[in-house]
Amino acid sequence: MNAARQDAWTEDEDILLAETVLRYIRDGKTQLEAFKDVAQQLSRTSAACGFRWNASIRKQYTNEIELAKEDRKKHNKPQANGHHGQAEGMGLEANPIDSAITILEKMRTGYLDNNAFSIYEKEVTIKRLEKENEVLKQQLDRYEQAWREMGKLWSWVSESDK
Repeated sequence: MNAARQDAWTEDEDILLAETVLRYIRDGKTQLEAFKDVAQQLSRTSAACGFRWNASIRKQYTNEIELAKEDRKKHNKPQANGHHGQAEGMGLEANPIDSAITILEKMRTGYLDNNAFSIYEKEVTIKRLEKENEVLKQQLDRYEQAWREMGKLWSWVSESDK
């Protein structure tokens, strides 16, 4: 029997880890800093994030890593002022739903098209938002079904009291 581990990494967590590490590379920061940032967001240890990155994720992003390094060199982006790059500059929140809303609003107003947001980053963001949207739709369907069931129960109770 192969039961899934409770602490298994989800695809969304892998994407967050990859996006964060790539952003830190682009900004001239260390991967260790990225692991600490992701660890805090995911309630994991930075060591777990580093292990996941080096054991699984890094291999899938070799081209993107090279592009991030080239971008860093091209723009000389070492940032000692504490800014965390594009995501913070876009006003992204810690709450994923707030982040999704912020990104969608900025996409609607053309913000993303007018800034140096790479095609890869757009595709990853869109993929993550599509998955998140699907999960939210499923939750909404469950809530609507529960609400209908509550209505039926309420009708039944009201008729029983008569």
